[in-house]
Amino acid sequence: MSNSDLKIIVMESMKEFGEMLNENLNKINGSNENHLINVTASRFQNGEGKVKINETVRGKNVFILTDVGNYNISYKLHGREHFMGPDEHFQDIKRVIGAISGHAEKVTIVMPLLYQSRQHRRKGRESLDCAMALQELERLGVDDIVTFDAHDPNICNAIPTLPFENFYPTHTILNKVIEKEIENIDNLLVISPDPGAMERARYYADMLGCNVGLFYKRRDYSKIIDGKNPIICHAYMGDDIDGKNIIVVDDMIASGNSMIEVCEELKNKGAKNIFLVATFALFTEGTKNFKEAYKNKLFSKIYSTNLSYVPEEVKEEEWFFSVDCSMQVANIINTLHNNISITHLFNGKEEIALKIKKYLEEKDSISIKS
Repeated sequence: MSNSDLKIIVMESMKEFGEMLNENLNKINGSNENHLINVTASRFQNGEGKVKINETVRGKNVFILTDVGNYNISYKLHGREHFMGPDEHFQDIKRVIGAISGHAEKVTIVMPLLYQSRQHRRKGRESLDCAMALQELERLGVDDIVTFDAHDPNICNAIPTLPFENFYPTHTILNKVIEKEIENIDNLLVISPDPGAMERARYYADMLGCNVGLFYKRRDYSKIIDGKNPIICHAYMGDDIDGKNIIVVDDMIASGNSMIEVCEELKNKGAKNIFLVATFALFTEGTKNFKEAYKNKLFSKIYSTNLSYVPEEVKEEEWFFSVDCSMQVANIINTLHNNISITHLFNGKEEIALKIKKYLEEKDSISIKS
């Protein structure tokens, strides 16, 4: 397919990101195309919605870009302001697919924050929302699903015959961490805040060429508070922490209470600088606890992406840095559109290793001269 056959439907939840994405696609291809399709999404006062595509997509390669975690999109519901939740965003995805009416050559869903990703497995009489949603998209005729840092990548087993591309922003984030924190990248240790994040932490450690440590959450399973079993303590397994620069890695920051408790444990064990890295910064209970933790010097900075909504006031905090991933997504879409192998999109280890090696060599050279 030619570049003109590439069309992107950007939901309101990712409007700004979509514009940057379009610019980056043109940079990659040396073109001046407008790949964005004009779409109207409206709602009645009772909450029912509809979507209208305002130009043809017949025979086009269509990518639908959406952020189901954007809680800043609102509409009038019975005269009162109502903010959209993930369920409503997901319904709008289905409305877009319905509006396409099977006329597109191919339809790919680009959903960086995977819908219901934390409900990826069932315990007892629980719903299995993520698997059901993926299967529903498959039945609606979606040809490919692109996501980032899925809470459990094994969820792809729910749709064994449908392409499920799970990318990581590791390379993009680490480039920024090295650029901003170049003086603190030696004597490193990567920490997983719980066993579920261990594979992710090992990936980061492998990229950085350092060791990894693990915290295990001991919970009180006899109680449920705010829908969760309360944590009794964080038990640590791994290398000595004293004097180390620490990178704590997880897929998302929700309330952040567990992450801050890990920071307290690390500081008690003698950690030097602590950097928190997460693909998605949800801040479901606001940022008051993070402001307090930063004031108490429990961590140095949070690095997260713009793959899901973060309020502007948070981006302006000195302890938060938003990593732009629009070029990475543009490369992914361009590669898929041209039907090229995606293997190269997962390889960033050599570039990171060279940057660290260069810095350490320069540092040693300065030390020897002095």
